Amino acid sequence: MNFFTEIQHAAFKWVREVKIFYAVFYVVGVLGLSFPETRPLFIRLVPFALILGFAGVLLFNEAKWNWKTLTAFVVVYISGFVIESIGVNTGLIFGEYIYGETLGYQIFETPLIIGMNWLFLVYVSSSLTGRISSYKFISLLFPPVLMVIYDLVLEQVAPDLGMWSWKNDIIPVQNYIAWFTIAFLFVLVFRFFNVRTTNKIAPLIFVLQFLFFLALYIIKI
Repeated sequence: MNFFTEIQHAAFKWVREVKIFYAVFYVVGVLGLSFPETRPLFIRLVPFALILGFAGVLLFNEAKWNWKTLTAFVVVYISGFVIESIGVNTGLIFGEYIYGETLGYQIFETPLIIGMNWLFLVYVSSSLTGRISSYKFISLLFPPVLMVIYDLVLEQVAPDLGMWSWKNDIIPVQNYIAWFTIAFLFVLVFRFFNVRTTNKIAPLIFVLQFLFFLALYIIKI
């Protein structure tokens, strides 16, 4: 048993407490971003929040780690980053937009964390879908649908958080079509490499992140 596996086994004993931690974490995030006095600090913590969510998903992954899973993760991460790099520099994929400073260090005007975010969303949306249905048709199409719904809300607050902004503040329909198409292709990558997304907390983290951005949007309105 390797060191990471030992940590996983220990963590599995604290699932309930970890779920409560993440719920409180996102509630505090909403509150912190709601007040002018604390907003700048909490905006700087956005990358940390994304990484923390991803770390939790990795820690509570119930499937055995193997070369197929790791290969799929690398393919999705690199592909997600490359697609975003092409998109932001050409405007041909999602539309014309630019990244802000909130998401951290950038290469080719693209935050390194963005590939991780694609991987995170494909995994957690697939994990949530697996809880709902085992039908192949649903397992292929529902994760991209969930990701587009997630993005519909995220796009409303991303500029205010300094994550990215659109030309003339108009979000093109092209963006959502691209999101669905890319998400579907990444789900196919997971299927090709037989990646299992059974996870004790991934569905909850997806829901919490969605509600987090939704709450910020409602407060903004």
